[in-house]
Amino acid sequence: MRVGITCHTGSGGSGVLATELGVRLAERGHEVHFITRETPFRLRGYVENVFLHQVEAVYYPLFQEPPHTLSLAAKMAKVALSYSLDVLHVHYAIPHAVSAYLAKQMLQPHPIGVVTTLHGTDITLVGNQPDFQGITRFCIDASDRVTAVSGFLRDETLRTFQVQRGVRVIHNFVDCERFHPTSNPELRRRFVADDEFLLMHASNFRPVKNIRTLIEVFSRIERQVRARLVLIGEGPDLTFAQTRIAELGLSDRVVFLGNQECIEELLPLADLFLLPSHHESFGLVALEAMACGTVVLASSVGGTSEVVDSGRNGFLCAPTEVERWVGTAVGILQDPARRAQMQLAARETASERFCRERLIEEYEEEYAAAVRQAAAAHVDSTPGRS
Repeated sequence: MRVGITCHTGSGGSGVLATELGVRLAERGHEVHFITRETPFRLRGYVENVFLHQVEAVYYPLFQEPPHTLSLAAKMAKVALSYSLDVLHVHYAIPHAVSAYLAKQMLQPHPIGVVTTLHGTDITLVGNQPDFQGITRFCIDASDRVTAVSGFLRDETLRTFQVQRGVRVIHNFVDCERFHPTSNPELRRRFVADDEFLLMHASNFRPVKNIRTLIEVFSRIERQVRARLVLIGEGPDLTFAQTRIAELGLSDRVVFLGNQECIEELLPLADLFLLPSHHESFGLVALEAMACGTVVLASSVGGTSEVVDSGRNGFLCAPTEVERWVGTAVGILQDPARRAQMQLAARETASERFCRERLIEEYEEEYAAAVRQAAAAHVDSTPGRS
């Protein structure tokens, strides 16, 4: 099958999942065309059967900003015709599903399936804005198939938008061959001494990631145990994080690494991974940490409960319960036997429930269904048919 994939290209979960999916589809013999603004963050080097088509910004004095949604739609249609694509798979409803809808109309009478995957803030934040509710609902209903990365997100979509289209849950997946427990004492010593604990956080540093609480939690943990914090990623709240950490006198206890392609080498080093988001529709980075055998302490708001079984393979706390975060973290750090047990359970959960092959097959099923649906709609709309 020939598949066009459009996603955000940064280090956020939606772009990571879309890129990993595209690469795995190519390994399974599909022809994959990324149609994006720039090279996706997780797309490394040459991959057979993977092609990249970058959307160029159009600058014209009439436009206050480049009309990216229109440029993307035009590029989708051009690539679909040039390479005879069977399906467009767009990640994030706004704006990518809008562009896919326009491209599909431009391609008539040639049928093409459209699959939209909902990832979280496209529904809970962006799409939930009054000005965007109508167009978000329209694009979901106009897609041939719709998936969501968690049951929580599916339920939120149905509740908020009252869509007519069914939404299938296909959880995010992890490559357990790439993300696995490893021991690298030399690399670990670059961050902490042998008698210190290593805490870690990775995100796109957007407001929803609750960086303020993250820093407050770490500052209180550090008063009780010897610990250092490694922060991975970049985003709008990064400057705040740097400033606040300096104000608290913790600059020598915190390391900022920026975006890292080799995150699978870093996650196994951590004694505890912290993700205190205001909400997580799934929490892909938490799953990647679990696959590395790292205990995760994450927000209880959203879809993380579909990944983390609190008290067995990790912990869940409300994002505002700072004292509970601190008590839970210190407790597990000071209990090596229980931490080792939970590390094994975390790895087991990742490998048994979120295997990439099984979940990729579910996407393949959605592609086939979208192609059939698009073809049937094309036949029904052919002049002379009733």
